[in-house]
Amino acid sequence: MHIADFPIWSYLSKIVDILVVWYVIYKLLMVIRGTKAVQLLKGIFVIIIVRSLSSLLGLQALAWMMDQALTYGFLVVIIIFQPELRRALEQLGRGKFFSRTNGQEEDEQAHLVEAIVKATSYMAKRRIGALISIERGTGLGDYIETGIPLDSVVSAELLINIFIPNTPLHDGAVIIQKRKVAAAACYLPLSESPFISKELGTRHRAAVGISEVTDCLTVVVSEETGGITVTKNGELHRDLSLEQLQEMLEAELNYTQKTKEPSLSKWNWRVRKHG
Repeated sequence: MHIADFPIWSYLSKIVDILVVWYVIYKLLMVIRGTKAVQLLKGIFVIIIVRSLSSLLGLQALAWMMDQALTYGFLVVIIIFQPELRRALEQLGRGKFFSRTNGQEEDEQAHLVEAIVKATSYMAKRRIGALISIERGTGLGDYIETGIPLDSVVSAELLINIFIPNTPLHDGAVIIQKRKVAAAACYLPLSESPFISKELGTRHRAAVGISEVTDCLTVVVSEETGGITVTKNGELHRDLSLEQLQEMLEAELNYTQKTKEPSLSKWNWRVRKHG
């Protein structure tokens, strides 16, 4: 008698099968998170829903069109999203696709926060202007393409050298993606809000602008005053101390060792309310 003939084993094998499939789907979603592939996935779901409705309503021409889109769409997906697929296969080949642990992510997150705070401290004391955007849920690929690609490990020394005045990459924003410096000298959209204080310059307008259209976190160092500002969701958090900066980065980047929410109410300037 084969082991699969036992009813309890058949039941358990189905549960394991479902759990493995869901885990693989989850890991795939983690790979494409923050990329344009997420929008494509939404489009595929819309096509599937339209295909199902067209069958129920007897719309044969529309159903045929949706069938063609699904049939040939996967070939188009492979061509357009070749970089994302290659990255997933590389991770699978290196054994990182399934083996990534929470401990590793915590260490990398801690290193990222430490590097940004250390670089910010150095630049603020010397009034070196800086603009650093950290990608979160919404992909920043379109803005990364406007700059000089680096794909470098984040370090305080690298960030400081990028923003040293009169160097080739100092003019523009640094974008951090997946805990790496993806690009430097990037162009960010300027906010058109009339409520931004006139004393704030282009860097602050760019920081607010990118926070209005994405969920990224942006750190600004003023070259006039050395003041530290963080923007998120269209809000300016001005004149932060290094402790408050670290506290906010840990909280907003889901750093697991945080113990409390950042105490920034005194420094929180909502753009739409204050000038």
